[in-house]
Amino acid sequence: MDLTQKIISLSKRRGFIFPSSEIYGGIGGVYDFGPLGNELKRNIKKVWWQSMMKEENMVGLDSGILLNPRVWQASGHLTAGFADELVECKSCHKRFKKNEIAGNKCPECSGKLTKPRKFNLMMKTFVGPVEDNSSITYLRPETCQGIFVNFLNILNSMRLKIPFGVIQIGKSFRNEITTKNFIFRTREFEQMEMELFCHPKEADKLFDYWKEQRLKWYQDLGIKKENLRVVEVSKEDRAHYAKRQTDIEYHFPFGWEEIEGIHNRGDFDLSNHSKHSGEDLKYFDEKSDQKYFPYIIETSVGVERPLFAFLTEAYQEIKGGRKKIKNQKSKIKIKHEAEILLKLDKRLAPIKVAVLPLVRNKPEIVKKAKEIYNLLRPHFSSQYDEVGSIGRRYRRQDEVGTIFSITVDFQTLEDDTITCRDRDTMAQERVKIKDLVKSLKEKLENC
Repeated sequence: MDLTQKIISLSKRRGFIFPSSEIYGGIGGVYDFGPLGNELKRNIKKVWWQSMMKEENMVGLDSGILLNPRVWQASGHLTAGFADELVECKSCHKRFKKNEIAGNKCPECSGKLTKPRKFNLMMKTFVGPVEDNSSITYLRPETCQGIFVNFLNILNSMRLKIPFGVIQIGKSFRNEITTKNFIFRTREFEQMEMELFCHPKEADKLFDYWKEQRLKWYQDLGIKKENLRVVEVSKEDRAHYAKRQTDIEYHFPFGWEEIEGIHNRGDFDLSNHSKHSGEDLKYFDEKSDQKYFPYIIETSVGVERPLFAFLTEAYQEIKGGRKKIKNQKSKIKIKHEAEILLKLDKRLAPIKVAVLPLVRNKPEIVKKAKEIYNLLRPHFSSQYDEVGSIGRRYRRQDEVGTIFSITVDFQTLEDDTITCRDRDTMAQERVKIKDLVKSLKEKLENC
């Protein structure tokens, strides 16, 4: 089983990611994030938002998923600028993106392929009770257009001066010809985007600044430097709006793939929306007494791709277990089966603390463990687990990346101390229950 399959298996088994509508056979390119996947996703978004908000003149927005369809005409999404080339097999009738096919034969049955044709990725829907041309609109394929059409509203209401940025997290939808590699390419995904409005002369400097900042963000959260690379995209391959485009790529088990794009969008967006709407979207600079369309520096990432990268990077398989136990009677070393450790950064780990009663057939131990669990829940994302041997429960918590495991044992009943086990070092220490919250907060500082 390759690493991608192992992560898919772990994700379903431990409640990270499920195929959507699975009991009905699923729906291609859509996934549900289970209890732990939802927590991991929330943590990624939280860390991203906090890192962005540390910058000067940064504000947030939550714009609508449904926009006036004229927005997409102005943005170029209803033209060939937002389309893939599609080919279809004449024998099995499966469809593929042309740029993913090597040669002119179907990768499934070796049949002949049709000539490529343009396929628009927009998802069409209708607004109102009548489904006709006048009620057509689209599920947004990106969140940034909601920022651009609110440029004046944000500028005037927040009294901002250039350069300033607007950040947004929200759902986007693309009718992909083919989806692939688990959650890497899906039809429904969540974007984290930053749009920085700046003077045209400052654009190149700010582009380089944000390229470095975004690269550091991944490294700070545990991605190894050698598993990241920055690729300058040629003019022929850039998005239709980009004056310059750089992709941050991660080395997935299936190869190098983009996880984030940094774009210099120039004045494409504001000038086009100004022309199509009739509104003057130029910025007035009081110092120079000039009006101009700001350039836009964009960082754009779908949450699911870094989430996949973080799972890939954190996944460790330890052959023979994390510890050899010596049988005192037989003097034989007993090896555990291969164990899984998900070494996620502490800010991302979905469960920070697990509470484990040593045994569950002693009511006084179970009662004390539940009291400690209720003590910790208001402060940390926590889990209570009493099923199976203590060793098996430790391994379960390692599999989902839990940072600390608290064991309540017979000594706890005597002196009100517990054993706190560290995920990464496996070191254990006795801590007074009255000091436990403070101790864990110190260990989890900056989470």
